[in-house]
Amino acid sequence: MDLTSYEHDALQGRYGPALAFAMRLLLQLGKSLKAKRMIPVTRAHIDGCLYHGQVSLDFVQRMLVAGAKVKVPTTLNVGSLDRLHQRSHYDSKTIEAMQAQMEAYQALGCIPSWTCAPYQLPSRPGLGEQIAWAESNAIVFANAVLGARTNRYGDFIDLCAALMGCVPEAGLHLTENRRGQIVVQLGHLPEDIFDETFYPLFGHWLGQRVGRAIPVLMGLPQQTTEDQLKALGAASASSGSVAMFHAVGITPEAPNLEAALQGQEVPVIWVSLEDLKEARASLNGVADGDLLSAVMLGTPHYSLKEFEHLLSLLDHQNIHPEVGFWVNTHRYVLAQLEAKGWQERLEKSGVRLVVDTCTYFNTIIGTQKGAVMTSSAKCAYYAPGNLGVRMAFGSTLECVESAVRGQVWHVS
Repeated sequence: MDLTSYEHDALQGRYGPALAFAMRLLLQLGKSLKAKRMIPVTRAHIDGCLYHGQVSLDFVQRMLVAGAKVKVPTTLNVGSLDRLHQRSHYDSKTIEAMQAQMEAYQALGCIPSWTCAPYQLPSRPGLGEQIAWAESNAIVFANAVLGARTNRYGDFIDLCAALMGCVPEAGLHLTENRRGQIVVQLGHLPEDIFDETFYPLFGHWLGQRVGRAIPVLMGLPQQTTEDQLKALGAASASSGSVAMFHAVGITPEAPNLEAALQGQEVPVIWVSLEDLKEARASLNGVADGDLLSAVMLGTPHYSLKEFEHLLSLLDHQNIHPEVGFWVNTHRYVLAQLEAKGWQERLEKSGVRLVVDTCTYFNTIIGTQKGAVMTSSAKCAYYAPGNLGVRMAFGSTLECVESAVRGQVWHVS
């Protein structure tokens, strides 16, 4: 690879062992991707701050001891603890390691955002901006909705990119690799199909259907919101490996079909009502009337708009005393909830707010006798394996009504 003098000197250890190590990893990644050079990035988002065992702590502490500091503004994905509310069922030794890992990333100069939705923060990347983001839903949102450019950077490579401020020039950093590879046509569907549940269900089906390909979506309503695109992208990145999609007439690199395909011809597939029904059935393993123990919302983290909708549904209702109603968000949104007086209203209704982490892989909700319900396809997909719970999927309205009743309920 053609390295700059700075990259070459870093590789040779001139700037210390941490940058030498980081550069070696980036160089090997670049060689595997057949990249010719590195390119600078303006920001990074770290997923490696989530604790997966001693190796997670060892890696960041090795960098810290070696005197490393991030070179570009670097936000942090969810950690393993809600440090504000101190809710956890981990043993004390594990909690100590998790806490040490979160503190170590902050000591490297990372911004303690602790969110899987960095695109909801005040500063977010713009069209064409080269970045190094980890966390699957953030990656697909950045590429598709914002038009920023990032590959899927996994644990430890994300930190290396933040330390060096560069990544291999390959994959979705290159214009020619961002063209659509398959057209997905929405046709012959009822006009009222585009409700809240459509987007996560469509995303779940989409990921299973296209895998790693870049789909071009035809027929989404022009008024589709960012929260709806968030749900679609998160689901497709979980059930498949979608890192980018184009929605014609909606996302910035797809003003029309020709632009999204960059003049190429590709296969066309259709999504049917039956496909969406099968997607719902695969995510909903609980019958109506079954005991409900918990509701988990905010995977990815809830936005202020989503809280506004939730409050409208909770109005004059209280959650059943035996149902835990958990909503994941981040501290930036929490501050806005406090300023508007919404936090108090939520908590009076029985809502428990979670920050810094996420309940779908955490022990926060504890052991559950009954079903757990969510409006997130990502949560419904991962939580059974992560938490050993039976999941029900539904709209926010269905989640709220089920929580009030204490049993699973869906609109007939």
